[in-house]
Amino acid sequence: MHFDATFFALVALIIFFGIVIYAGGFKAMGSGLDARAERIARELEHAAQLRKEAEALLAEYRQKRLDAEKEAASIVAAARADAEEYAAETRRKLAESLDRRTRQAEQKIAQAEAAAIKDVRNAATDLAIAAARNLMSDTARSPEGAELIASSIDAVKNRLN
Repeated sequence: MHFDATFFALVALIIFFGIVIYAGGFKAMGSGLDARAERIARELEHAAQLRKEAEALLAEYRQKRLDAEKEAASIVAAARADAEEYAAETRRKLAESLDRRTRQAEQKIAQAEAAAIKDVRNAATDLAIAAARNLMSDTARSPEGAELIASSIDAVKNRLN
């Protein structure tokens, strides 16, 4: 029989595995692999827990965003209502101011009319008195007639004013 290097390598490998088995090398390798598997399982469990927390946080922030959007919409609606109320109040005050100014203008016009009528009456009275005085003075040249006319004119003047 012919023994070459391959045969001796096989024998050395079998002896090596025997020593490893006798020394408990596969047990150590198995326990190392088991420990690594446990560590990976813990990391996966921790990652799953972090994912759940992140999803809960995401849901919470989404809810907060929705609440903020609702609050913003209610603020905008309240601002619109306030603006409409303010505009209505302003229109009402403007109408009241216009009415008040119109009444004041009408009162001033009425006062001006009354003053004009009084002035026209006074002017007409003065003119009538002057005309009557001229007419009577021409008619009655006597001293008694002139006195009577003057007293009558003064009486008429007092009654008209």
